[in-house]
Amino acid sequence: MWSQTTAPDGTVTETVVTRRKTYRQDWPAYNAAQVDEKEHAERLLDALCDGIPQPPQGPGRPRLPLRDVVFGIVSKVYSTMSTRRAQSDLRACRARGLVAKAPAYNTVIEHMASPEVTPILTAMIEESAAPLALIERNFAVDSTGFGTTTYRRWFDEKWGKEKSEQVWVKCHAMVGVTTNVVTSAAVSNAGDAPMLPPLLTATAQRFQIGDVIGDKAYASHRNVTAVHAAGGTPFLAFKENATGRGPELWRRMYAHFMAERPSFLTHYHQRSNVEATFSAIKRKYGPNVRSKLPTAQANEILAKIVAHNLSCLVMTIHETGLRPTFWSAPTAPTLSSSDLDDTIDEAQ
Repeated sequence: MWSQTTAPDGTVTETVVTRRKTYRQDWPAYNAAQVDEKEHAERLLDALCDGIPQPPQGPGRPRLPLRDVVFGIVSKVYSTMSTRRAQSDLRACRARGLVAKAPAYNTVIEHMASPEVTPILTAMIEESAAPLALIERNFAVDSTGFGTTTYRRWFDEKWGKEKSEQVWVKCHAMVGVTTNVVTSAAVSNAGDAPMLPPLLTATAQRFQIGDVIGDKAYASHRNVTAVHAAGGTPFLAFKENATGRGPELWRRMYAHFMAERPSFLTHYHQRSNVEATFSAIKRKYGPNVRSKLPTAQANEILAKIVAHNLSCLVMTIHETGLRPTFWSAPTAPTLSSSDLDDTIDEAQ
């Protein structure tokens, strides 16, 4: 569309008016997913926790099933309540048969700070995303910070007064751009660029890799090579001082960027989905962590991501009729090819 205006001196100005692209929302499916989400997410979490192996029983009192304790951790984070106030939810889950015994709040707090729980939650993130392998083909990577209750304080000699700053915990994640499901995640203060290969490797174990999108922090020869090795196409933003010199794969990406800028940016703008995912997680489950110990803070963030993935699954179930299963063959999710094409077309 365009509009035309004429100035008093007779000058004619033509202005191109672009209309913002919008996406159709399946409101019946959205409403049903929101109404049923908590109950459905708890059933999915029950099935997801069934894949957690029980450690051997040692001397002493019989241990609670580890799957019930991890269920309690994720359920507590999902509820956004304190560990004590979340006990009523766990008792309700026990009444429904989702856990054999509701773990006490002290047990949940103790295991939240356990290093052994970290790989379990990491595996649960990847496994909860696996049923969407028939839908997700393009992935965006980024990092974000979660606030803590811890502050660093020091005395500033220059200004002659005490200063403080909040301590943040950094989370790296790779996100599917169609459903915004997190396919892999890690809590680490490492730089962004070195984290792309391990996140990509974890994602490639369950997904076919198409586009991999990242901002300037991920633009490196090593990352371009890693994406191509995984069978994907990198769309990484170039820094201002970047040139076309380097390995062949880097030169090809740079040539695409310079010669076909609109095409490159069309793919690159999918990166906004990872920002939307971080925003959704923080709005729904809180931008801060309650835990004070570093390991507990990392596990709390990972539990937030598990809860987010369960929400994505519930939404996809109502939109496409997906029947997810966990800890099984990649072909387990059931979705017809026609439903798959329609889902991808609508998302794009």
